Amino acid sequence: MHDEYRPNQPHQPPPRRSRLTRRGRLTLLAGALLGIGLATVVVEPLLPREEAPEKPRQLLIPEGWRAAQVYAAVDRELRLPAGTTESAAATAALDLPAEAKGNPEGYLFPATYPVTKDSTPAALLSFMVRTANRKLATKAVADGGKAHGMTPYQTATLASVIEAEADNPADMGKVSRVVHNRLAKSMPLQMDSTINYALGRNTVDTTLGDTRIDHPFNTYARQGLPPTPIDSPGLRAMAAAVAPTPGDWLFFVTVKPGDTRFSATYEEHKKHVAEFNRLRAAAGPSAKAPSGPPAKPPAAK
Repeated sequence: MHDEYRPNQPHQPPPRRSRLTRRGRLTLLAGALLGIGLATVVVEPLLPREEAPEKPRQLLIPEGWRAAQVYAAVDRELRLPAGTTESAAATAALDLPAEAKGNPEGYLFPATYPVTKDSTPAALLSFMVRTANRKLATKAVADGGKAHGMTPYQTATLASVIEAEADNPADMGKVSRVVHNRLAKSMPLQMDSTINYALGRNTVDTTLGDTRIDHPFNTYARQGLPPTPIDSPGLRAMAAAVAPTPGDWLFFVTVKPGDTRFSATYEEHKKHVAEFNRLRAAAGPSAKAPSGPPAKPPAAK
């Protein structure tokens, strides 16, 4: 049976499947990306922005600094008025031995400490004291101190003298031996560094008048170690304090940088001091005076 013929209705071809041209594909892709971009623009303000983590600054405390120098450095690093850290030290809960009587001198361990916007003087000082306690508690230092009959506080005190007197780390063991030998013979230590601490200065030009001052830190006139540490000793000085180099020395003098002469007799020591004086005279008035026990015993007080 034939289909009925219907005039005025043209033949309709079968529908073709849609086929994207390259241009069409690119157009759709661009549209999709645009849609994603618009979504991002809308959503992004709703998400919290994460701040970049703060990079800590570095606070360097060198070996041999006194507490006053440490306080000033903390004030500067934290941009605080001068004296703020010193005041904080008086009230901070620092883990100090009873012998220290609240004075952190010798326990502000020399190292590099991280500083952030949240750092406080009390927190930094506490960190330094805890570090010093850990160093003093290391097996070598703790056992060595006990072998010499010293408390950790006495170890820190002796180490602070060694830190101040030694021309370089290689001499620390010998300087320690001089101190131990003098203590064993009940001789005054006669260390310029303790006079400097008493007078609040850093020179090594010690006069006869300086050796006669009435002060607890005058080790020319008083026997034994000074009553407290005189600076912040490092681990090398602590180790030297409890493990002195074997020897019979009682005197030493730094003739020139890198050349410290150790002597067992006063006569030998005088020769080394004479050499120093010759070198100093040739160098001019800017040269430093000798370190260590004096060339001439101080007059009796």
